Amino acid sequence: MDDLTGIIGRLIRAEVDFVLVGGLAAVTHGSSMTTQDIDICCDFSPENLLRIQSALENLNPVHRMTTNHLPLELTEINCRSLKNLYLDTDWGPIDCLGEVLGLGNYDEVKLASETIELDGIECLILRIGALITAKKAMGRPKDIETIKQLEAIQKEER
Repeated sequence: MDDLTGIIGRLIRAEVDFVLVGGLAAVTHGSSMTTQDIDICCDFSPENLLRIQSALENLNPVHRMTTNHLPLELTEINCRSLKNLYLDTDWGPIDCLGEVLGLGNYDEVKLASETIELDGIECLILRIGALITAKKAMGRPKDIETIKQLEAIQKEER
C-alpha cells in the first residue's frame, strides 16, 4: 500500500485535480478488502492530464489496455479525445476515470467527496454513501462484500 499512497502523494504534489474512488477509498473508510490499484476520478482537461503524466513520468507509466503496453505520451491535442486512462506504473496500476457510474462526471464526484488525511497528506475521497452508490451501480460480484462492509461502517458512524 506504500507504493499506492506514494502515487497519491505524487499526484497531490503535481496539483492534479482528482478524487480517490474505488477499492483504496473503501479501505480508507475501513473496509477490510484488499486492493492492488488506485482508482481516481479526475478532471480530464489537457492541463490536468499533463500534470498526471508529469507526476508519473519516472515510474514508467504504460497504457494497460493496449496490447503493446504503449508508454504514456500525452500531448495537449491527444488529451482532448480521452475519457479514461488505465495505466500500469512501476509502483502499481492506476485507473483515471472521467466519470463514476451512479454518480456522474468529475464535478459531480467532487461534490460527493470529503477531505481526509492519508499518510500525512490531504486528499479528496468519495464520501462513504457515495462510494456505496457507485459500488451498487457497478453491480459487480466482487463489490457485494465491500458494499456490506461499507454499509455496516456507515451505520456505526451514525
